[in-house]
Amino acid sequence: MDLLAFGDTGWGDELFYATLMTIAVSITAMIIGFSFAAIFTPLKLSKLKSLNLIGNIYTTVIRGVPELLVIYLFFFGGSGAIMFVASIFGYNDYIEINAFITGSFAIGIISGAYSTEVFRGAIQSIDKGQFEAAKILGLSKFAQFYKIILPQMLRLAIPNLSNVWQITLKDTSLISVTGLVEIMRQSYIAAGSTRDPLFFYSFAAILYLLLTFVSMKLINKLETRYSRGY
Repeated sequence: MDLLAFGDTGWGDELFYATLMTIAVSITAMIIGFSFAAIFTPLKLSKLKSLNLIGNIYTTVIRGVPELLVIYLFFFGGSGAIMFVASIFGYNDYIEINAFITGSFAIGIISGAYSTEVFRGAIQSIDKGQFEAAKILGLSKFAQFYKIILPQMLRLAIPNLSNVWQITLKDTSLISVTGLVEIMRQSYIAAGSTRDPLFFYSFAAILYLLLTFVSMKLINKLETRYSRGY
């Protein structure tokens, strides 16, 4: 256990901060994912074929492409795209995108594709009579969404969003390729330095399992709260 000591003699503090980084990336990616889902869910539900096509392309492509490839495209392609735009304005030096921003955005887009499908399915599961009753009562579009659609959508979506969260949490291990020091990257560094890969990779697995366990407990409480009366 000396390897997990805090301070100069062990790797405990480094792994602790790496765990915080993993949590920060996961939460940021989920927020970004919800933002994309808020845009593309209405497109998926739209009766206009052109808008529906855009939503389908987004979810199909992102879910069909390996997550690591998406990260590579954003990490390397993003820098290239920004440098191209900068060169138009006469700036020709190398521009490197922050690894945290790149990783969170790439995983957020992946999370958004899955969240879009979850929200779409949840809304379509709401009884059509609810929408008809809202129109008869003369509620505005905002009132319909905030008072009728949103509460029922959350009740139906939370169980599946827990799966999206687990996917997002585990996908953070992939951004170690960008150099961002999260659990997987720090475990790799510690394993290489001590030449004890089995110990550190096993401890990394325990950290991921612990994060998943705590997350599921919190999500179950949310699910119970939004399922009151059912």
